Amino acid sequence: MNTDRSTLGRRISGWWHQTFVDLIEQLQWSYLPPLMVYFAAGVSGLTSVVGAFFLKEYLNLSAAFVAGLAFWAGLPWILKMPLGHLVDLFWRWKSLLIVVGATLITASLLIMYRLVAAPDHMAGIMPLEDWYVVALMLAPSGYAIQDVVADAMTVEAVPQSDRDGRAFASEEVRARHTTMQTLGRIAIISGFAGVAAVNIWIFSGAEDLEKGDRLVLYGQVYLVALVIPLLSISGVVLHALIQRRLVRRGHLPHRPDQTTEVRWPILLGGFAFVVLSIVLGTANFAFAQETVFAVSLTVILYLMSRLLRELESKQAKVLIGTATIIFVFRAVPLPGPGLTWFEIDELGFDEQFLAILALLTSLLALLGLIILRPFMASRSIAQVVVLLTIAAGVLALPNLALYYGVHEWTAARTGGVVDARFIAILDTAVESPLGQIAMVPMLAWIARNAPTHLKATFFAVMASFTNMALSASSLGTKYLNQIFTVTRAVTDPRTGTVASVADYSHLGNLLITVALISVIVPLAVVFLVQNSSYQTRD
Repeated sequence: MNTDRSTLGRRISGWWHQTFVDLIEQLQWSYLPPLMVYFAAGVSGLTSVVGAFFLKEYLNLSAAFVAGLAFWAGLPWILKMPLGHLVDLFWRWKSLLIVVGATLITASLLIMYRLVAAPDHMAGIMPLEDWYVVALMLAPSGYAIQDVVADAMTVEAVPQSDRDGRAFASEEVRARHTTMQTLGRIAIISGFAGVAAVNIWIFSGAEDLEKGDRLVLYGQVYLVALVIPLLSISGVVLHALIQRRLVRRGHLPHRPDQTTEVRWPILLGGFAFVVLSIVLGTANFAFAQETVFAVSLTVILYLMSRLLRELESKQAKVLIGTATIIFVFRAVPLPGPGLTWFEIDELGFDEQFLAILALLTSLLALLGLIILRPFMASRSIAQVVVLLTIAAGVLALPNLALYYGVHEWTAARTGGVVDARFIAILDTAVESPLGQIAMVPMLAWIARNAPTHLKATFFAVMASFTNMALSASSLGTKYLNQIFTVTRAVTDPRTGTVASVADYSHLGNLLITVALISVIVPLAVVFLVQNSSYQTRD
């Protein structure tokens, strides 16, 4: 019996050390600057609740149109290709890109502040819906630019040798890159958690406010959010200070092993894509999104084929299989804004409760990332995706239960304890750690296999490919919302007239369809890839 207890104690101690102590021991000062940029991206969630309510209550945009906007908002992330190569070419001036990104973010926040603080004045210039679209495009553009620099900084932040100059073993390097990418996700989620707590405090008692008073409150949130660009700029300043300190101690500044040559196909192809996107986005062309998606995917696949030449044949095949699995997993459609509208209108979820859900999601995601980090470092990406796909299917059931009124049955038999909010919290508690896990192994693989002289370019092109999956997801979400039409009540903030009425009769079929696609398609692709020459065991 004592032997069994001793063995159990050693196992618990080993798990605790591997999960928590080892994470702390691997921390480096060099990790902090990119983590600050990632943290700023997480803090951007400060305006998510406000944006959702302002969109629902005051802007007459359909669910399908909003889903389509998500496609255009994802385009800046695809432009990481030419931006990543520019970072490699002008690495010394990367701080300027952070400033450019911060400027775009600031402009987006100020536009949204004016929309809620002075809608009449803004409407006199152009429609509120157009202003909203402009703000929606500026913000992701700024975050994408900053993310390019942060991604490249994570590659150089991970040491390849110890203090005595001895090179780390490949498994040690893999673990450190997994830790760096995990910390990046933790930084983003920590930002989410912090702003969720702030939102809970801000919206305490907001349900009793009139609509005009709520707009004033929304404006205050957008003003507070101006701290976001300051955080990212602070990360670059800290990076410069750390590099100068290392130079004073006799360490050479980080430079690529090889001179980075201009890759004109990447630059010209990327900027041609920018022009094409702007032309199609501003033209009255029915299939603009589909055309941009097809062209951008073609360009990315071409650039990937060029970069794969930098790898060995076996590595290239593994990367193709890995990227395909991640792409399909991320490309599955989502329910769209209709689910949130239903929760607000029919279930009575207010701003404060949505903020509570966001806080719970963030805290549990942090815990899940830390606990599952050893699992991600020791399991293949295919195994991780299969686990997450099955979990996604199971976790689609609570939303279906809420739509079909199961909470009314459970509340009646539990004295009101297991009501709609209880089920929503329970679903969030189980689901929250899973959403951020899938990308960590992929990011770690890219980081440790990226050629040093093309670190930002390689990272940006591969990340752009996986980000294209989000554009595919947005298109799928738009199509499903066109098939299963969902509308909500909208009131004009200036005249008080009702622009549309709520109709959630098709939401159930939408949720069922999304759940089936989200499970069947990724599992089928994993099976096909793992039974081909492109199988991944990394």
